Amino acid sequence: MLGSMRDLAPIVAVILFFQLLVLQQPLPDVERLLAGVLFVVFGLTFFIYGLELGLFPIGEAMAHALARKGSVFWLLVFAFTLGFGTTIAEPALIAVVDEAARAAANGKVIENTEIARQNYANGLRYTVAISVGTALVIGVVRILKNWPMHWMIAAGYVLVVIMTMFAPSEIIGIAYDSGGVTTSTITVPLVTALGVGLASSIRGRSPLADGFGLIAFASLTPIIFVMAYGMLIQ
Repeated sequence: MLGSMRDLAPIVAVILFFQLLVLQQPLPDVERLLAGVLFVVFGLTFFIYGLELGLFPIGEAMAHALARKGSVFWLLVFAFTLGFGTTIAEPALIAVVDEAARAAANGKVIENTEIARQNYANGLRYTVAISVGTALVIGVVRILKNWPMHWMIAAGYVLVVIMTMFAPSEIIGIAYDSGGVTTSTITVPLVTALGVGLASSIRGRSPLADGFGLIAFASLTPIIFVMAYGMLIQ
């Protein structure tokens, strides 16, 4: 908890500085703000403790077990379903696709009805989830085959630049943002544990050199998939 308070201290200091010295206005509803900060401290504390207690160990343990089992098929199925499931549950993605649906309706890209907005948001959400699942499959194969990651990432961003020239302008910003929001609260801990656990289980692989990089694929593929989704629905 002390660590969480220390991490939040700079944010609180910035808010107080601009509110009291730059804007020269009192803090609105001080009791509510203090309660909110307290909840954030407790939330961060329990979240970090939960990662260390459960998510990191289970991710690494399952990667070890699947590697020992020697079945590439089930390892790839696990990677895809892990990426898909964690992305579907990602709060940041839910917020972004809902906002994108409202903006699309206001911009008359889609009909301004509840069903149309929900279908648009769900389409984006499932597209991103499938893309992250695909990214983890590619990342796991890269670890197994020891392929150079930098060439794969470079090729992916070249494809992103090319697709940007042809994608609808309304979807480009959403596509680029979707790459960032997918690698957030739920996805990152489990994906990191998968990569490190798998690299630790394979002879000749380094957890430090080979275990990381899955998040880079998970940030890249949603951009490609969402722009492709925009081209299709256009």
